[in-house]
Amino acid sequence: MRGLVFDIETADVFSGDKKNPEDLTLAVVAVYSYPDDIYEAYTQETLPDLWNLMRSVDTLIGFNNNHFDTPLLNKYAPMDLTKEYRSIDILESVRQSLGRRIRLDWIAEGTLGEKKSGDGLQSVTWWNNGEVEKVKQYCIDDVKITKQIFDYAKKHGALKYADLGSVHTIPVDTSTWDNTPDTPEQASVGLF
Repeated sequence: MRGLVFDIETADVFSGDKKNPEDLTLAVVAVYSYPDDIYEAYTQETLPDLWNLMRSVDTLIGFNNNHFDTPLLNKYAPMDLTKEYRSIDILESVRQSLGRRIRLDWIAEGTLGEKKSGDGLQSVTWWNNGEVEKVKQYCIDDVKITKQIFDYAKKHGALKYADLGSVHTIPVDTSTWDNTPDTPEQASVGLF
């Protein structure tokens, strides 16, 4: 697997006329490329650099990426991300095991002993105040957490989450995460 961990921050939020991820505006997409061992952040203006970087990957890895990040990024992509790349959605794997969705922050606290550096609403405020570098760093921080959680799950076959002062373990089936499919459709993990 040649994976790309990614996360998106938006310039706006869901509202009356904005009900789907595709209705929102991309502010920043941050990535970690396993083949290149680098973290990068991109704005709409620098997306061509991201498309170039994505030539070296075959799998998109994220947290709620199947339902949020991929549909939003797909709006800007010169290719159909759901057809060109295999997907690993950590939140979908957690939901399959636990029976419900939980926050990335809870998993970060339980698994890594750390919390996120902010939240999406703060990020929108920063963006609208012109604090682009702050949004980029926040997005990269989320990618770092997502990558550490992904690596932990692969190694241990489980994640942990903190809830009401207790830490709980979630078994996560990672048996297909390292498979390299012949085509992306043969190995989508989660629901595209």
